[in-house]
Amino acid sequence: MSSGDFLENARRAEVVNVSATGEIPFDELISANQPFIVRGVGADWPIVRAGLRSPEEAMDYLGGFYSGRPLILYSLAPEHGGQPFYDETATAMNFERSQVSLDDFFAAVKQTFNEADPRGLYVQSTDQLLFFPGFEAENGIKLAPLAPFAKDKPVVSLWLGGKTTARAHYDMSNNIAVCLVGRRRFILFPPDQVHNLYPGPLAPTPGGQVISMVDIHDPDLEAHPKFAAAAETAQVADLEPGDLLIYPALWWHQVEAKAPFNLLLNYWWNAVPAHADTPMNTLLHGLLSLRDRPAAEKAAWREMFDYYVFGEAEQAGAHLPSEARGPLGEMNEMMARRLRAELLRKLNR
Repeated sequence: MSSGDFLENARRAEVVNVSATGEIPFDELISANQPFIVRGVGADWPIVRAGLRSPEEAMDYLGGFYSGRPLILYSLAPEHGGQPFYDETATAMNFERSQVSLDDFFAAVKQTFNEADPRGLYVQSTDQLLFFPGFEAENGIKLAPLAPFAKDKPVVSLWLGGKTTARAHYDMSNNIAVCLVGRRRFILFPPDQVHNLYPGPLAPTPGGQVISMVDIHDPDLEAHPKFAAAAETAQVADLEPGDLLIYPALWWHQVEAKAPFNLLLNYWWNAVPAHADTPMNTLLHGLLSLRDRPAAEKAAWREMFDYYVFGEAEQAGAHLPSEARGPLGEMNEMMARRLRAELLRKLNR
């Protein structure tokens, strides 16, 4: 199976038409649990206009906001095709990290413009407020539209680089991605395809998140036969400068930067209170406490989790007096602290 076999017929992400950013129904789109494209959201932003004139002009514009903090540069040898991955042991990565200034990074990227087989160069997930303060005041979505359903402040990041590919992975947060310079292709799979995407080691990882071991453009179906089922669910989102893509947490996505220089703005957020813990901690503890129990016990614990966790939040304590509900009642900051302290006490005994 080659990429053309399934990408040619893959479903294209639905496009939502609006006349202004403030009209984007972010909450409705996330609730639909599907990826959506909004075309031309940033068409009039200065960075988008600069990038359409030339990558050098986009670099000059972005450089005007640079705070001087060292960037973490990820470098890949030409033979890796701009794709961060593992060595043959799957215990080490195929790239190098180094600290650089923005000017040095731009100089390195410019050197690749005329190379037939360039190195892969990228800077990932830089905090926009720390590294480029003031940039979003002229380029970006105002945070107000997110406020009705995001109880915690979104994380705003910039991604810079040449022609690179982030293999299929998932994020634990909802995502809004805006292509600012260059072109991006997202290939997305729904969360239930974790069974068919052959996730790699929990650690190390290229960027903190588990990635698929499948090369979706040249899959080895003898080693990864279930990927054929995942391919049938794939959705493709091709973004031009100024286009926005929104997709929910835990959707797998491969991100391909297509131009010699690419710049992406993204927002991560979860519609939960700030005191909510990350579910990944629960998963890791589940590996320790549940995975190796007998099948009958695991089935019984699945029922317990359905009752206490995955059902309606109020059901487990509804029959108890309010003063007796404890963590089965409303989870607030104080109750979260008490519960976290109790967990730490049990784990450290």
